[in-house]
Amino acid sequence: MGTIAYMSPEQARGEEVDARTDLFSFGVVLYEMVAGRQAFSGSTSAVIFEAILNRAPALPSRTNPRIPRELEQIILKALEKDPRTRYQTAASIRGDLQRLKHDSGSGRAAAASPAEKTLAVLYFEHLSGSKEDEYFRDGVTEDLITELLKIKQLQVFSRSAMLPFRDKGMSAQDVGRQLNAAFVLEGSMRRAGNRLRINAQLVETRTGHGLWGERYDRQIEDVFAIQDEIVQSIAGALKVMLSDQEKREIQKAPTADVRAYDYYLRGRQYFHQFRRKTIEFAQQMFSRAIEIDPNYARAYAGLADCHSHLFFWWTANQADLHAAEAASRKALELDPELAEAHVSRGVSFSLSKLFGEARKEFETAIRLNPKLFEAYYFFGRACFAEGKLAEAAELFERASEVNPDDYQGPALVSSVYLGLGRSTEAEVASRKGLRVILRHLDLHPDDARALYLGANLFCHLGERDKCLDFTRRALAVDPEDPGVLYNVACIHSKVGNAEQAIDCLERAVKNGFAQKGWIEHDADLDSLRSNPRFQALLGSLSK
Repeated sequence: MGTIAYMSPEQARGEEVDARTDLFSFGVVLYEMVAGRQAFSGSTSAVIFEAILNRAPALPSRTNPRIPRELEQIILKALEKDPRTRYQTAASIRGDLQRLKHDSGSGRAAAASPAEKTLAVLYFEHLSGSKEDEYFRDGVTEDLITELLKIKQLQVFSRSAMLPFRDKGMSAQDVGRQLNAAFVLEGSMRRAGNRLRINAQLVETRTGHGLWGERYDRQIEDVFAIQDEIVQSIAGALKVMLSDQEKREIQKAPTADVRAYDYYLRGRQYFHQFRRKTIEFAQQMFSRAIEIDPNYARAYAGLADCHSHLFFWWTANQADLHAAEAASRKALELDPELAEAHVSRGVSFSLSKLFGEARKEFETAIRLNPKLFEAYYFFGRACFAEGKLAEAAELFERASEVNPDDYQGPALVSSVYLGLGRSTEAEVASRKGLRVILRHLDLHPDDARALYLGANLFCHLGERDKCLDFTRRALAVDPEDPGVLYNVACIHSKVGNAEQAIDCLERAVKNGFAQKGWIEHDADLDSLRSNPRFQALLGSLSK
């Protein structure tokens, strides 16, 4: 059979093989030549098999940033899991290599080196000793990322890109190499009573040298000033000239009371967990922040998002929709330049089917912050609900560009492309989405949303067994969640289990899912359109 680490997926499954399996193995050898490590490795044969079948190897440029981008693309194409999207003949891969050799000799091949001002912000080391206190460390780190994202001349890795490195003990230089980031901000944080100590250091990946470092030993009330100083110092160290607008945005304190900020960070931590109970906890935390500081715009935006999510996924209660509208309106009254508040307002408008008003809010959010993932993502969802599929696809693609580590954009755009009859683009998006989802599930194996979206993508690619396995795992996590039930219904519809699909849809609607626009336009449900039970269910949503 051959050496396990160099097998193709079809060979590992014991399926019929042809010349394309040798091209995969050739790609594995090329990978090892340029990266200095095997593409698929592990302590046991089972681990290696699993990696070959399900995991994308780390980009070769992460360990060898000097290789040309074109060579990296050739290797990744040779390592496609599906033989149909791999190189089909040895002549084709040879031709690409010969062109690369010619371009390298003429100086036209570009090295896949980090961009000049790419920055990764490691989660600060938590020194307080209390596990319960980690939300504060996480929140301060994520706010630094948010503030740095406001600087147009910097390319800053998103929160989701940095989560896999949290508390892993990796050096800043190793993280920079793995992410292909030119610079890394690392540090530590200790909170004791009303005292806050933060150490921060900016490290150049190429040399491992520190470009800037500082220790802050202040009162907890100074946390916003510390964040401002760190951001300004990084800009200075990287020789970035801040515009007046950027300076104003960075210097703007979100609240006058650090106690409100503390509750806001707690709320944000709960909100990211995306379950009904945690969204309800987040709602309580944001409300408490507003009680302490009635002028806290971000807390109102967070509260609006909680009510919107509760309405869409769980309650279908008009009271939640009205509360989302009121909270988002208040957030904008307090801070008309807060992009997140415009997104919250746009979401509440779209849920009320006021799509014209929603569009204005999303477009304003993008103008204020072109790097805000949520603006593109929720704008895409609104366009989908309105039936504007081509525009939804463009927005989901843009969301993925802004945050390449988010799995939702590529997962949803795959279904949109299928609805538009663009099967090739749907397949590309499915493979991209699965790569991100599998990485995410390594960290969060009980994330029901990642599981059911992954199941949907496996279905798109014709991998029925994996699709149904992910479906079962998603239901096991939260069997009565209406969002889970709706997406499981979509999967059963696509694999031909019509009755099971409608059973899940009926349970989803009974438990609070009432988004008629999605049920009307979702291509995943097309096989059910003529079913009398489906038509009756759709009719019931109009009453």
